[in-house]
Amino acid sequence: MQDATLFPGMDVSNPIISSPLAATALLMDRPRLRRPDRQQVLMEPCCLEDRLPTDHPARTIWAVVEKLDLSQFYAAITARGSEPGRSATDPRLLVGLWLFAATEGVGTGRELDRLCREHDAYRWLCGGVSMNYHTLNDFRVAHETALDDLFTKVLAMLMHHDLVTVTRISQDGTRVRASAGVSSFRSRATLEKRLLEAQAHVEALKKQAEEGPAESARRQAARERGARERVSRLVAAMAELPKVEAAKAALRADKPSKQQPPRVSMTDPEARKMKMGNGGFNPAYNVQLAADTQSRAIVAVEVANEGTDNRQSEPLRRQVEQRTGRKVEEHLLDGGYLNLDVIERTETSGVRLYLPVHPNQTQSAKAKPAGPGVTAWRGRMETPEGKTIYLQRAATSETVNADLKTHRGLRGFGVRGLAKVRCVALWSALAYNVLRFAEALMT
Repeated sequence: MQDATLFPGMDVSNPIISSPLAATALLMDRPRLRRPDRQQVLMEPCCLEDRLPTDHPARTIWAVVEKLDLSQFYAAITARGSEPGRSATDPRLLVGLWLFAATEGVGTGRELDRLCREHDAYRWLCGGVSMNYHTLNDFRVAHETALDDLFTKVLAMLMHHDLVTVTRISQDGTRVRASAGVSSFRSRATLEKRLLEAQAHVEALKKQAEEGPAESARRQAARERGARERVSRLVAAMAELPKVEAAKAALRADKPSKQQPPRVSMTDPEARKMKMGNGGFNPAYNVQLAADTQSRAIVAVEVANEGTDNRQSEPLRRQVEQRTGRKVEEHLLDGGYLNLDVIERTETSGVRLYLPVHPNQTQSAKAKPAGPGVTAWRGRMETPEGKTIYLQRAATSETVNADLKTHRGLRGFGVRGLAKVRCVALWSALAYNVLRFAEALMT
């Protein structure tokens, strides 16, 4: 008992703390901390339904998804009845996951896969169904027609509630970074050389496999698949080259001596170098969006690989009319869409255009004589009423573009090719409409 001390672990032989009062004072001065104990066993009941708040946005998205007609997505399923094979993942679940991911700015299948394992909202949506990024990525870009039809059906629901009229629309284009590097662009001579090298590499891998397995069959198959994909990308790049050559020849017909050899990306052949908002040039796609000025709902989406906008107004207006079955009466555009031929056709068809008049188009001696449509447009833009109406363009299109780029994952594309890029743009626009008008869509 003589060796026992009132304060274990303390050197009571130290004359400074030899007295109990001094030891007590020292203990009171030490910080009191909560330290982790990772060996403890937790008995924690878990119910996904109880872990998610009743007002969580994931519940709102799912309530809307349950109201949507997804028949085209279900038509593509091959696992039916008693046929052998694994059951398919419910398209309604996948649609709900990608819509909710788009509302939160999640833009990749790997990130969504991680969230489905770690985040309560995504786990609640999955409801115990396992996910992997292959399934998520494939679904995202494999149903362009069904996704486009779903976008139209959502617009029909909004029109049924008198939220969208499309009497007056505003259009703008935003350039979104492509999944390709600047250094991936090559001229015809280099593409031909790389294609021959890639084809020779495929043949060498085949010969190596025939001579004997130098490595595992799985690794060999992966190497051969990668080589074949490289050949297919280079073949696609060669197919895109004539389009780039024709576009460049038309654009620079007056300066043939200053033209650089046309180049195409080896990784994303359909991407084009475009001038971006920061003033630089990067591989990108031109995403065209039309919005209803009354409700700010997105009513049309298209993706182009042209860096200019002056030929994009007519196709998007036709798309709006096809989706809604209604006539566009007024079309608001910025100065990048200025094309006198297009203006003349549009005004003649009965659509009133609102876009700024460029001084050079009216004062230049080389400007072609104005037709009645161009004359009507110029006169309209000089009136106070025309200027007031045109102010709605920025208030509508600029806010829609900012929302999609800031909150809906449209900052950059992680997929390649016009078809896949268009699917991603449709998901972002669809998520914007669903979240903005969720209350109406749930009724």
